[in-house]
Amino acid sequence: MAVNMENKDVGLDRPQVKKAVQALQAFLKTKSTADSLLLDETQQISLLFTLWKIPKTAQTIRIPLPHGQRSDTDEVCLFTRDEPNMTPEQTQRFYKKLLEQRGVTCITEVIPFKTLKKEYKPYEAKRRLLGNFDMFLSDDRIRRLLPSHIGKHFYERKKEPLCVDLQSKNLARDVQRLVQGTSLKITNKGSCCMARVAHSGMTADEVTDNIEATVRTVMEKMRMKGPLIKIIHLKSQDSVALPIYTSDLSHLTLVEELNQKTKKGQKQKAVKKNKTEDKQADTEEPKEQNKAEPRDGEEEEEDEAEEIPQLVPIETPTKKRKLEKTAKKKTLEKAPKPPVASKTKSANKLAKKKDAKVKRKVPKVK
Repeated sequence: MAVNMENKDVGLDRPQVKKAVQALQAFLKTKSTADSLLLDETQQISLLFTLWKIPKTAQTIRIPLPHGQRSDTDEVCLFTRDEPNMTPEQTQRFYKKLLEQRGVTCITEVIPFKTLKKEYKPYEAKRRLLGNFDMFLSDDRIRRLLPSHIGKHFYERKKEPLCVDLQSKNLARDVQRLVQGTSLKITNKGSCCMARVAHSGMTADEVTDNIEATVRTVMEKMRMKGPLIKIIHLKSQDSVALPIYTSDLSHLTLVEELNQKTKKGQKQKAVKKNKTEDKQADTEEPKEQNKAEPRDGEEEEEDEAEEIPQLVPIETPTKKRKLEKTAKKKTLEKAPKPPVASKTKSANKLAKKKDAKVKRKVPKVK
């Protein structure tokens, strides 16, 4: 994980932070007495982080706190896997005994995976389960199976189950860190993120300690570079956001310098690409010119040496012409010959007849 060394030291003024905490606690006390909220005696206190830029990738930061940020009245539910050759009731008893042996006392309910699939399949049952508990834990062996069974409302209300290794030797410590710690979800859809830090029943010193620890771990584990945090606010669910940290205007100049550097780098890359393309085009053009346009002496020699002959079509005997010749022969054979002999015979007969007539007409001389 990349650690951002530039943002480790955020100038939090502890006396100013403590004043803001005291003002918020006084507001919550007056509101609780005015509204007589007997069932909701403690309220959540959260930190609202506003970043200079939207992150490129999402990230979840686990934050251990020096003082527990959940009250004793908060109820925690644990989803466990189904043990082989055991009914759901037997698995529930098995894991409850295991938690007692390891010294885990903050978990109020254990639900095996089979009971989750059967009893909490309807939509109303899932909503009831979501409202009955303040936090959910799950065995890491069934974590990938839960999203399709619990529904999207757990994620919308930010109560998705946190993974626990139930086979760990330090199970009590791991569960205590998850329950009493907090987490910050940084998304790539906006520049604001919130983390629960304390509750209204804690003292001002405890709340300020948790705030300092949260800001320190966030600065160490955030993966982004450059100036990150713009403003940090302290607020509850119904109160106004009180600013406890604002970045200097010098951060604006740093951000602008970073943006200018990135723009210059992009421009330089574009210019280099254009130059390389132009060089390639220049190197290709003279080669083509050398090939297409030789020298004058070479032109004459090539013209004299290599005269392009004119292509004359040569008649080759083809089947069509043979067929034509055979057709002509057949037509000539079939055509009737001129009656040469008949004409001569008829002419001889006519001549004889004429001679006989003449002989008849001419008188004989005595």
